[in-house]
Parts: sequence; structure tokens; C-alpha cells
Amino acid sequence: MTPNDHIAKLHRLASKYHLKDATLLAGRLLLSVIFLHEGITLATHFDGAAKVMAAQGVGLPLFTATIALQLGAGLAIASGLLTRLGAIGLGLFCLATATLFHTNLASQNELLHFEKDLAIAGGMFVLAIAGAGAFSLDRLVTLHLQQRQRDKEMVAALLAAENDVTMTLPV
Repeated sequence: MTPNDHIAKLHRLASKYHLKDATLLAGRLLLSVIFLHEGITLATHFDGAAKVMAAQGVGLPLFTATIALQLGAGLAIASGLLTRLGAIGLGLFCLATATLFHTNLASQNELLHFEKDLAIAGGMFVLAIAGAGAFSLDRLVTLHLQQRQRDKEMVAALLAAENDVTMTLPV
């Protein structure tokens, strides 16, 4: 068996067991955990977190929007509903966080957080391009909308056929 035969066999096996879609699901869940956890933590400790954020120069409206973004986009990515939009939002959020809050790159800790935010942003942008995969609410919504479109086309075709047929009844 040649290397190309092995590759083809592995590709067929992966397609059969939906490994791409399972991997996208696992990746979505792993990426969403950090944002859901942080959003819930900030929301449950709102007053204290708001004071800390205010000391960093983040006002209450922006702080509240941050929590909403983390929870909303985190849930979108986890569930696979509006995944691309959530991934773009969180990717941009990570870029902003890295460049605005982790600027002391001489500190090993700050450098680590800066690199982590860049890596998460990269993962989010890849997810935005790849989409949620088959194991997602995006897929179910797409299938539903396609079925509705086929139904509309069928009704239109039946109405057109009915209009073309003229029936004369004997009196």
C-alpha cells in the first residue's frame, strides 16, 4: 500500500466518523470555556470587579458590555449558533485586551498574557473562517431554512402548474 493509499484510507475513515465536525465541536467548547467562566465570574462579583476595572480606566458601560460579550459570544460559540459572529467579536476583544492591558512585555507574566490573548484571537479567527461544523445549531438553522426554501419553491411550482391546467367541466 502506497503512502497516498494510506492517506486516502485515513481521509475516508475521518469522513465516515465526522472527525472534522467532532474536532470543531471540541475546539468550540474549549475556546468558549474561558469566556463563559470569566463572564460568570465578573457578573457574580459585579461590584468588586467594576471597582477593579474602574481603577484600570474601564468605565461601567464598557465593563457591562464586556460581560455581555463574554457571555453572549461564549454561548454562541459553545452552542454553535452565530458562531462566526461570536468568534469575530471575541477575536477582536482578545486583540484589544492584549494591546491595551498587557503592555509591559518586560514582565514575564504580562508577556504570557499578551501571547495567550494573541493565540486565542488567532483561534477565534480560524473558527470564524471554518464555521461551527455539523454538530451545531448553525447547521440545524441552515437545514431548516433550506427546507423552507424548497417548500416555497414547491408551492410556487404547484401554483404555476395549476394555473397552466385549465379544466373544462361538462355541463
